[in-house]
Order: sequence, then structure tokens, then C-alpha cells
Amino acid sequence: MYYYNSTLHHLTILIMWQESNHQLQATFQFKNFTQAFAFMTEVAFVAESMQHHPDWRNVWNRVDIRLSTHDAGNIITDKDHQLAAAIDGVFEKYK
Repeated sequence: MYYYNSTLHHLTILIMWQESNHQLQATFQFKNFTQAFAFMTEVAFVAESMQHHPDWRNVWNRVDIRLSTHDAGNIITDKDHQLAAAIDGVFEKYK
């Protein structure tokens, strides 16, 4: 999927993200639980620095993430697109 990020003024490619129920959703798979947990830890630091936090679930080697902006009425905003792009960046090192 491709989204225009008006804040960063460039085209951001979001890998594996789907828009459903007013949320961006993606599933990330890893070799094992340790990698999945390490990914979540890195994403936690990124999300905290952006003051925008994911709704997520981890089962063994899989992490499911849903993004929406609660302050905007639980809809998808630029904050969600920016965090999704940052999450994709973290995921790149685990491929």
C-alpha cells in the first residue's frame, strides 16, 4: 500500500499494512519468540518517542499491530501512517 505522508512531504511505502475498521493493521512474523519480543521492544521505544502507542498482540513468533488515533476519535491519521512507517523501518532488520 502507498500513503502520502503530508507531514514528511514524501511518499511512504507501508509494507503489509491494511486499512480495516478505521485502523491500520499488520502482522509481522519472526524466527522465534525472542526475535518477536526484541522487535516489540524496539517499537516500544519508537512509539514512546512519537507519543503514539500501538494496540498489539504477540503469540510466539507473530506480532499483530493495529494503529488508530484515539484523540481523533479512533480514526487513522498522519500519526498512524508515521508510526507504521517507523515500524516498517524497525522490521527491516529482522527480515
